[in-house]
Amino acid sequence: MRILSRRQIETAVDLSLSGLARTTATSNRYVRETRSAQLDETFRLARYSAGTPIGVALALILFFWNTTGRPFVIALSVAIAVMAVLAVVAVRLFSSRVRSERAVTLGHRIAAAFAFLLGSIWGFVPIALIPAADADHRMVLVATATGVIADVYLMGPILSVCLLFLIPMLIGSFIGVAMIGDFVGAMMALLLSIYALFLGFTIKDLTGLSTQRIRDRARVAEQSETIALLLREFEENTSDWLWEIDAQGRLLQVSDRAAQAAGCSADALLGAPFEALFLGQGHGSTIEDAGALRDFIALRTQFHDHVVEVRGPSRSFWWKLSGKPLYGKDDRFKGFRGVVSDVTAVKATDARIAFMASHDALTGLGNRNRFQFLATQACRAAAMKGTPFGLLYLDLDGFKSVNDTFGHETGDRLLREVAARLLARLPAGASAARLGGDEFAILHSGPDAADAAALAKSLVESLGAPYYFDGHFIEISVSIGIASAPKDAADPKALLAKADLALYRAKANGKDRYDVFDVAIEHAIMARRELETDLKLALARGEFELHYQPLVCLADGRIVAFEALLRWQHEIRGIVAPTIFIPVAEAIGLISPIGTWALTQACMEAARWQSKARVAVNISPVHFRRADFVQTVLIALERSTLAAGRLEIEITEGVFLENSAAAIANLNQLRKIGVRIAIDDFGTGFSSLNYLIRFPVDKIKIDQSFVRDVISRPACLAVIDAILTLAQKLSISVTAEGVETIEQAALLKQHGCHDIQGFLLSPARPKEDIDFMLRTIPRRLNHYMRGAVGSRPARGAQSHLRKVPNAV
Repeated sequence: MRILSRRQIETAVDLSLSGLARTTATSNRYVRETRSAQLDETFRLARYSAGTPIGVALALILFFWNTTGRPFVIALSVAIAVMAVLAVVAVRLFSSRVRSERAVTLGHRIAAAFAFLLGSIWGFVPIALIPAADADHRMVLVATATGVIADVYLMGPILSVCLLFLIPMLIGSFIGVAMIGDFVGAMMALLLSIYALFLGFTIKDLTGLSTQRIRDRARVAEQSETIALLLREFEENTSDWLWEIDAQGRLLQVSDRAAQAAGCSADALLGAPFEALFLGQGHGSTIEDAGALRDFIALRTQFHDHVVEVRGPSRSFWWKLSGKPLYGKDDRFKGFRGVVSDVTAVKATDARIAFMASHDALTGLGNRNRFQFLATQACRAAAMKGTPFGLLYLDLDGFKSVNDTFGHETGDRLLREVAARLLARLPAGASAARLGGDEFAILHSGPDAADAAALAKSLVESLGAPYYFDGHFIEISVSIGIASAPKDAADPKALLAKADLALYRAKANGKDRYDVFDVAIEHAIMARRELETDLKLALARGEFELHYQPLVCLADGRIVAFEALLRWQHEIRGIVAPTIFIPVAEAIGLISPIGTWALTQACMEAARWQSKARVAVNISPVHFRRADFVQTVLIALERSTLAAGRLEIEITEGVFLENSAAAIANLNQLRKIGVRIAIDDFGTGFSSLNYLIRFPVDKIKIDQSFVRDVISRPACLAVIDAILTLAQKLSISVTAEGVETIEQAALLKQHGCHDIQGFLLSPARPKEDIDFMLRTIPRRLNHYMRGAVGSRPARGAQSHLRKVPNAV
């Protein structure tokens, strides 16, 4: 497709407007030229139509010399001779080809007058001579009139001139024949009528055909003039020009536009070989694909849109040629004629479009399409020639936070700088592409896998160095996965998948590093992905259930709450530990739906307990920070009819340390509606006691890592004492997790701990055992406390020393 320049568009508009303006003038000139040509045709035939009547008149003089009609015939001859002389004079006066509209009109009127006078003179002959003539002379007169009437065919293509000559003659002939008065006269009148009708129709058709021929001739002339004009405008206003060569291949016509494009004068090109049109760019110019062009001309073959590259000393041009062989009437080859288009700009545009289609607009690196093409070529070479190569799959760590913090404009600048650093580290033969977002890929040729690893290490160092934009230092890192072909995979899709697995392990191992694919990675990742798939289906299939572990008051053995712990019963895997599937649920975004289900289910089941014990539900920080979390709690309470005071939400210290506005708002709203808040695993994170003062907390749960060694390690007891003292001052209740021995329970009670939770009393049990635990555990704890004499676990607690990790 040709892209028109602004100048070409303006020229086309000017041509259209000027064409509209010329339409009326052209139409008027067309009519004038047609009428002028009709006049020329009429005057040309007048030479013959003037001579014929003179000869007929002389014959009548001889025939009527001895009759009474001799004076009339002599007068007729004189009149006709005068008319002939005047006709010759008129022809000379109007023989010029250049006439004004007024002159053409005058010529038509003179021709009409001559025709009418001549027809009237001849029409008076039968009236004057037939009545007094005998039968023989009458026959001569009738034959003469009939012959002279046929002279109307020499009147030319103007119908009005023909009729002005014909009608007076026919009227006179009818009158003369009618004056005979007998049967012969009547028959002659009948034949004359038929003759008149024939003449009328034929004259009409003949003058019409003559006029049409004249119009066609004028139209052809007009079209030739238009074509010549368009060709001139075409060459002046477009990037195309015409060329023509003779049978020997020499240039015959060279326009100024062609000479300008060739870089030399038109005179220098005339008579020169055809190749001079291309080699005129200067010394050192060459033409690519000239052989095919020479073959077309040598074989006298028509060709269309043949593109050649003309390489000049400083730059290259692209020309598109079309040509057609010329033959004379004798079928002899005369040469070639064609058109040349300068498509250099089109070629540049096509190259730019092709570059944009295969390269990333932001960084200038290859895009995913180009990577796919290059990777396919490399895989094919690796399979056929045994030339291995490596694929490095890069993913920026922390790029999203840069976008969120500094905006997308800074993010784009960062990506461009990453691309520049990446290109600076690329070895020869390697190619880089941006696959999308903050993902990049490198194809590294070479048989040594250590080279790809060395490149990855270099990139980790280079891309991990700080970036400086608008007064800010920005730090990110990169994780890289490496796979090799044909060792790891034989096609681009599979190879990228293997590199992705290595990248996944690099990120899982702490990011800011690279990893190389091996089969163990694939097995582990495939197992992880199968787990993810099963986890996505578990909620819909109803594979989750809640077990409950009691929280018991040390003062009286009463169960004050049950912690709801999530269990996954898979039909093939069996029971899946929470420590396995909870991190996966968080990673794939399922933790909130699962947490909502657990919260709702715990409230529904707690509402049916005979006891008024609270139900405690662990909530992931991701779930707790959601803006709709409080609404989720309200819905769960409404559906279950559970009192808000019986629900206890357990969260970790991380919720406070992130200082999320949504989390703080949720915390305040939950306390406002009466829901209790407990801090789970207290003391294990980056604890800041400040949040205990700033935010409303009802309970602290001491992590089992402190409780486990409270007997054997004084430091653990010191930490527990500190927590208990702090909680007492802040009026916060304390629960110790992971209590497994009577000695631990007794010591915690002695130091002022409120509640305990652990295998000493019961592991997490199904909802069907709630009533059983409510009946038996208070008695069992009181019994243990009365008999606490050593550090050995209670005999009845041995079956409960099995540890089950806590979750959601």
